[in-house]
Amino acid sequence: MSIKTDSRHLYLQVIDEITRDIENGRYSEMEKLPSEYQLSKQLGVSRATLREALRILEEDNVVKRRHGVGTFVNAKPIFSSGIEELKSVTQMIEHSGKTAGSQYLSAELIEATEEDRTRFSPKKIDTLAKIERVRTADNKPVVFCIDKVPADLIPIEHVHENASIFRLLEENANKRISYAVTYIEPISYHERIYSILDCVPDQSLLLLKQVHYTSNDEAVLYSSNYFRSDVFSFHVLRKRV
Repeated sequence: MSIKTDSRHLYLQVIDEITRDIENGRYSEMEKLPSEYQLSKQLGVSRATLREALRILEEDNVVKRRHGVGTFVNAKPIFSSGIEELKSVTQMIEHSGKTAGSQYLSAELIEATEEDRTRFSPKKIDTLAKIERVRTADNKPVVFCIDKVPADLIPIEHVHENASIFRLLEENANKRISYAVTYIEPISYHERIYSILDCVPDQSLLLLKQVHYTSNDEAVLYSSNYFRSDVFSFHVLRKRV
């Protein structure tokens, strides 16, 4: 293949060509692309032009460059949605057409910290149920979840029987979550979490910290969910005011 001359910058043509090759199946998900030397020769462009194109493709999460190893095609996210639409992790996975599952790591009662008490204010909290789980899609680990719930709202000995904390709160405490306040953070390498989610060291994760509320503005759940960024993507609809 060779880039055809047109009025656009060469690196934009390279981006289009590589993207088409991925979409057409020439390069599969997780496959390593040819070396920079081979690819620049195939496309008929300089290595500087190719590197600029690859830089932008990496920013767009189409490819991943690993220093000293090569450039790989990223897997397409199985779930993409507006983050303003509140769904449980179970719903996210099921709506993508995958089978949702849970692997329970721990469930224990812990003493609430001052930060926890602030999150659940004005309700006075002394003890929380803390649940750590790995959420799976078709048996593959995709999300690491740490959930904290006031101990009087759920029977901790039965948490392993229900994949969704949302459903557990509804069934056992008649508490229906209506909205959440969410903070998003990018996460770099963390030995335990990366091992649990089977991630490579240079892979990024998205951490969603969320306080969930009922329609009566009662805080009933605090979640720290670590999403694999190659599986989940989120976007936000922003309106001009």
